Amino acid sequence: MQTLFTNIKELLQVRPANIDKVSGSAMAILPKIDNAFLLIENDLIVDFGPMENCPKTTDATIIDASGRVILPTWVDSHTHIVYAGNRIQEFVDRINGLSYEEIFNRGGGILNSATKLNETLEDEIYEQSKLRLEEVMQQGTGAVEIKSGYGLTVEGELKMLRVIKRLKENYPIAIKATFLGAHAFPEAYKEDHKAYIDLIINEMLPKIATEGLADYIDAFLETGYFSVEETIKIMEVGKKYGLISKIHVNQFTAIGGIKACVEQGALSVDHLEIVTDEDIAVLKDSNTMPVALPSCSYFISIPYTPARKMMNAGLPLALASDYNPGTTPSGNMNFVVATACIKMKMTPEEAINAATINGAYAMGISATHGSITKGKKANILLTQPLTSYYELPYSFGTNLIDKVMIEGKFI
Repeated sequence: MQTLFTNIKELLQVRPANIDKVSGSAMAILPKIDNAFLLIENDLIVDFGPMENCPKTTDATIIDASGRVILPTWVDSHTHIVYAGNRIQEFVDRINGLSYEEIFNRGGGILNSATKLNETLEDEIYEQSKLRLEEVMQQGTGAVEIKSGYGLTVEGELKMLRVIKRLKENYPIAIKATFLGAHAFPEAYKEDHKAYIDLIINEMLPKIATEGLADYIDAFLETGYFSVEETIKIMEVGKKYGLISKIHVNQFTAIGGIKACVEQGALSVDHLEIVTDEDIAVLKDSNTMPVALPSCSYFISIPYTPARKMMNAGLPLALASDYNPGTTPSGNMNFVVATACIKMKMTPEEAINAATINGAYAMGISATHGSITKGKKANILLTQPLTSYYELPYSFGTNLIDKVMIEGKFI
C-alpha cells in the first residue's frame, strides 16, 4: 500500500541515514524541501524530494498537501504516563505557597502517587493510561518512553511495567519502558536507604529481567532523593541486566551527578534545570544526550534548562514532556516545543530538532524514528495550511495539526 503526498509547502527534517543527532550550531539548521513530495509504502518512508522529481504512480493514494507542512512526529523521550488518579490538590497547594519539597515532606508528591497506584487494580491503571497515550498520539507524538516509579514496591513496580507492556502490544506507537524503582524512598525505608536499594537490586530487577519488562533503568539523582553513590550502584547493577541508564539529574541542585552518569555511559541525563560549567565540560564529546523538560519548569515555576548556554558550548539537546500527575500533567509536545522557544529562547529550528531527531537519540530509536529519511518509519505530522512552520510555536494555543500518521496509517 502506497501513500503519496504532493505539493507539500515545506517538508521538514529531511536527513540522510547516517545522522543520528545534531549538536551545537548544527541544531539551528533544519533541512527542508519546499514544494515537495513524500512517498510512503506500508509503514516506511521510501522516497521524497522536490515536486519536479515526483514519481508517476497509479497505485498510490494521493494526498494533495498544498499549503501544508509535513514533519516527523514528535519523539517524547521522558514520560510517566502510567499512573493512578491525579494530584490536583497539590496543584492548589502550590498556588497557596507550598514548595515541591514541602509537599513531598508532607507525604505528597511521588509518595502520594505510589499510595494511589498500589491501591488501584492493574486493569484500571491500564484503562486510565491508555487514554493518556491516545491523547498524546492525537497531539502528534509518534514514539514515547514511559517510566515506572510510582509503585516503590515489588508488586507495584511490576504492575506498572506490565501496563507499559500491554500498551506496547496494543498500540502502533513505539514505546520504550524504563524501570524507575529508584524514584523515591518509601516511608518504611526513609532511614534505611541500603535496604530499599537491596530490594531494587535483589528482588525487583531479577523479576523485571525474567519477564523482559524494561529497556532502560533510571533513578532520581537529587539532594533528598538518591545520592550520587546510590545512583552509581543502581546504574552498575542495571548494566548487568542489559539496562542502559536514563537518569533524572540536576532538577534542583548540582551535586556531581552528571559526571557520574556520563562515566557510567548513560544514554541521557534529564531535567538539567541547574547546569554548571563543569557539567557542560563533562557532557562535551560524550555520547550522553541532555534532555530538557520545559513544561515541568512552566508548571511548578522552577528555572528552565539553560539551552542557549549549552548549545553555544557545542552540546546537543533533546526536549521531552515529563508527563506525570504531579509536576507536568500534560504530554502535549506542541506546547513543549513552543515553551522551549518562548522561555528557553530556542529557535523553532532548534526546538524541532530537539523534539524529533535528538529525542529519538535519547530513546535509542534513531535508526527508525526522528527524521524524514528513506527506510525510517512513516511517522509524520500533516499540519493545517500555514504561512510557515514558525507558526507551530508561534500559535502555541492553537492545534495546527490536521492529521497524524503512525507507521503508515492515519490515527
